[in-house]
Amino acid sequence: MASWATLFVDALTPMTPLLVASVGEIINEKAGVVNIGIEGIMLLSAFAATLATFLSGSPLIGLAAGIGCGVAVGALHGFISVYLNGDQIISGIGINMFAYGLCVMGLVLTWHSYGASPSVPTLPSFKVGESSVSVLTIPSILIAVGAWYLITRTRAGLRIRACGEDPRSAEAMGINVHRVRFLSTLLGAALMGYAGAFLVIGWIGQFTKDITSGMGFIALANVAFSNWNPLLAILGAYIFGFFNAVPYVLQMAMGFARYAYLVKTIPYLATVAVLAIVARKARMAMPRALGKPYIKE
Repeated sequence: MASWATLFVDALTPMTPLLVASVGEIINEKAGVVNIGIEGIMLLSAFAATLATFLSGSPLIGLAAGIGCGVAVGALHGFISVYLNGDQIISGIGINMFAYGLCVMGLVLTWHSYGASPSVPTLPSFKVGESSVSVLTIPSILIAVGAWYLITRTRAGLRIRACGEDPRSAEAMGINVHRVRFLSTLLGAALMGYAGAFLVIGWIGQFTKDITSGMGFIALANVAFSNWNPLLAILGAYIFGFFNAVPYVLQMAMGFARYAYLVKTIPYLATVAVLAIVARKARMAMPRALGKPYIKE
């Protein structure tokens, strides 16, 4: 049973998808591309992971399917945003709307249900006290550390940052801005797909039409909270994960079940509070060319 004593370990589970999705968006935005379709990519990837796991019986195949789905949607967003110079915000909104409609239709056509899929196998977890932690949690933290190293310590990271700060100067130095932005979008979307797949094969064990529950938007908030730093994103994701786990403790250990809908607002209220605190500082750290299409002269 959930309790305050296990809350700090329980927070690692919701932290995992938030962290990986946040890191994916940080890579996107460092290159100058905004992707507010995180929620939609996670939702589509969760459905793809569920379907693949259901058909194959292997959660690893489900994970691969989720990542592949993320890459496919990221390619669409990248093509629209980078090569067609489309509005990145509108593209992201379109992904979110498309994902919700397609997943509900997929549930009906595949399992004749409007709400949830059958249960599917999940990846193993290990015990920490009275709680369980997915085997995907440690790799997720390593992904964040690796992304920090990529962005700050490698030549590829320098190219990514140059495309997000001053793409015209980057082009003058021989960097193919369109290619770097597109590949960064693919990499970021792959991580979002990983996050969406985790919701099913690392946590819940089935797909529901509201499985993401706004996590994509909380991941966007974590990008601002972390000042586009993957290492700080670990702390931010844990804080948001902590507040995400609080409602379950209140309901199960404290007898707040009758107020379920009220206590479930806690993560979103915490997100708004954090954004209000860091909003000004976030604007100062934002990549200068973020969201601006690059048109060659």
